[in-house]
Amino acid sequence: MTDIVKLEHVAKTYVRGKEELHVLDGIDLTIEKGDFVALMGPSGSGKTTLLNLIGGIDRPTSGSVEVAGERLEGLSAKALARWRASHIGFIFQFYNLLPVLNAERNVELPLLLTRLSRAERRAHAKTALEIVGLEDRASHKPGELSGGQQQRVAIARAIVADPDLLVCDEPTGDLDRTTADDILNLLEVLNRDHGKTIIMVTHDPKAAQHARHVLQLDKGRLVPPVTA
Repeated sequence: MTDIVKLEHVAKTYVRGKEELHVLDGIDLTIEKGDFVALMGPSGSGKTTLLNLIGGIDRPTSGSVEVAGERLEGLSAKALARWRASHIGFIFQFYNLLPVLNAERNVELPLLLTRLSRAERRAHAKTALEIVGLEDRASHKPGELSGGQQQRVAIARAIVADPDLLVCDEPTGDLDRTTADDILNLLEVLNRDHGKTIIMVTHDPKAAQHARHVLQLDKGRLVPPVTA
């Protein structure tokens, strides 16, 4: 298998006034293409920071971040934004849908940065909504959808440009158990049947059971998972 994520000696420090906050400390990590990884750890352990580095939202203070064959730390802001649009799909705890747009138009948004025609964008959005089981809700606005349906729209938006990697930050954190399980089962389908590599931050051990591998962060370092 090919490694889609490769981090070497990655550290991240934030400076607040005169104080330095060391969030990540010497992370070495490889993730194979096609894997489904859950990233766990206590609050403040650096999970979201690590996810943001892999997704190209943030840059490391030191070390190397290579994702989908590209070294990210040396890219300009413009090049990094272009790379993200082509390679990464983002799924968050809160759905970040535009309330004035219907489901289809929300899903279509990432494609506005491409050279696709309006008809091609609509076709891609329709396919993405079919994959998440919401083709019959294409004309509904977010306020007309349940929380689980809104997250499915957000997932359709994340996959509409056929990214290499899905990065998910607490994607079920705002959902009840039954709806959360439905969303996690959908992520499994995207991983198993559509070949999407998934990295998911979660506090929920039951959510982590849907992943193929579980990584534990503690105080900015990767640690062996605790076993009974």
